[in-house]
Amino acid sequence: MTQVLFDYTRQDATGSSCTAQAWARVPPAQSPAERQRTRERAAGLLKSQRAVLVAHYYVDGDIQDLALASGGIVADSLEMARFGRDHPAQTLVVAGVRFMGESAKILSPHKRVLMPDLDATCSLDLGCPPEPFAAFCDANPDRQVVVYANTSAAVKARADWMVTSSCALAIVSHLKDQGHKVLWAPDRHLGRYIQEQTGADMLLWNGACIVHDEFKGLELELMRQQHPGALVLVHPESPQSVVAQADVVGSTTQLLNAVVKGSAPAYIVATDNGLMHRMRQLAPGKVLLEAPTAGRSATCKSCAHCPWMAMNATSGVVNCLERGSGEVHVPEPVRTQALGCITRMLDFVARNPASVQLPARGPLPHVGAA
Repeated sequence: MTQVLFDYTRQDATGSSCTAQAWARVPPAQSPAERQRTRERAAGLLKSQRAVLVAHYYVDGDIQDLALASGGIVADSLEMARFGRDHPAQTLVVAGVRFMGESAKILSPHKRVLMPDLDATCSLDLGCPPEPFAAFCDANPDRQVVVYANTSAAVKARADWMVTSSCALAIVSHLKDQGHKVLWAPDRHLGRYIQEQTGADMLLWNGACIVHDEFKGLELELMRQQHPGALVLVHPESPQSVVAQADVVGSTTQLLNAVVKGSAPAYIVATDNGLMHRMRQLAPGKVLLEAPTAGRSATCKSCAHCPWMAMNATSGVVNCLERGSGEVHVPEPVRTQALGCITRMLDFVARNPASVQLPARGPLPHVGAA
C-alpha cells in the first residue's frame, strides 16, 4: 500500500505552530546540597498536600526517583493519566510535557492537575495545529481518525481513536480487519512503521519528534560495527533507516524490558536518553550506549534528549505545589470530545489485553507501557 503524506503548509512558516520557532527554558543547575534540599522540600509538599507525582521516563532522574519514593509512578503519558485517575489523591503533579497534563485532566476532570512548567510542549503537538488538522479530517471523511497520544486535547477531540506506541499496531490492525481506511497523525515515522507492519491504507500527517527524527542510520551502522555484540533497541518514532537495523522495535516499556530481561552484555538505545536512568537502575550490569544523532564532525555525537522534558525540575514541583502554578485546564466541550477517543482505546485494550505491553510486575515496579 502506498503511503500518502499530508504536509502542513505552514510547517516552515513563522508562527506558534512551527517547531522552528519553539523554545525551551531549562532550569538553572543546582549544587548537590541544593538538589537534596529541593528534593526534601518537594517530598514534604507532596505528603502534606496529599498529592501524587506522576513522571514520564524522559524527565530528569531526580524527578523520577522522587515520584517512586513518594508513591507515584514513572511511566508514559497514558499510564500516567490512568494512574492519576485511579489514585485517591485529588492533586496530581504531572512531570512531562503539556499534552500529558491534558490527558491527565481529560481522564480526571474533578482533580487538580499541576505541572512543574506549563510551557513544556512537544514538537509533535506543535506540528499538528487543531485548525489545519480539522480541515485535513474534513477533507477525508471516509477514514477513521487515529491520533498518537502526543497531540493536544483539541486534536484528540477530532479523533475516533487515540493510541500509544504499545497498542497502535493492534488497533490499526483491528481497523484494517474491519475494512476501515485510516487517517493518521501526527508522527510520520511511527505511521510508516505501522503501515508497513499492518498493510493498512493510511493517510499520514507529516510530523516528527525532534528527538527521534535525529537518529542517523549510517552512524548507527558504524556504531554497530564498533560494538558487534550489542543489541539495537529502537523506538518506532525513529526514521526507517534506523528502525531497519533494530533487534527490538517497541515502546519505552518494551525497550526497558528488553534490557532488563535480555542476556546481551550491551545495548544501543535509540530513544530519548532520559530512559537510560531507569534502565541503569533496573539493569546495573548492562552496558548502555546512546544511538548516534550526528556525524563525526558534530560537537555532540548523541544529543537525544527532549528540550521540553528538560524544563521539568524538582524546583518546579516545589513551585507548583507552593504557589498553585502550572494548573492544567481543558475546557468543555473539548474535554468530553477528547475523552471519547481515549476511552475507546482503553476499552479495546481491556477487551484485548494481549494487544498491549501492560505495566510490568515484579522486577519492574511502577513502570507503565509507552
